Amino acid sequence: MIALETLNLEYLSMALLISGSVLCLIGALGILKMPDFITRVHASSLIDSLGALLILTGLAVHSGMTFVTIKLMIILALLFVTGPTAIHALVNTALHDDEKHIHPQQHKEPKDSSSNI
Repeated sequence: MIALETLNLEYLSMALLISGSVLCLIGALGILKMPDFITRVHASSLIDSLGALLILTGLAVHSGMTFVTIKLMIILALLFVTGPTAIHALVNTALHDDEKHIHPQQHKEPKDSSSNI
């Protein structure tokens, strides 16, 4: 009976680790595929936060109820506090900066008027 419970926890841990890793890979692909800065940041921050949650939960399940689990939960809490704060600061700075990198398709270079003369 104990071996069955251990096996179930191993499968749960493996499923959490794999799903978290897949979500982090999807977030990385989202950074490459999204058209502008705001959607890139939005996609990466949401997906990577969920991926980190799943990975750290999978590691906590795998380690059992030990001091390592407490450390992993502290790391998770820090990630959930610092991640959105850093993303907010990054986007806020980008909005107050030159907006060419935020919406590149709206800022086309003006045509040279001397060529029409």
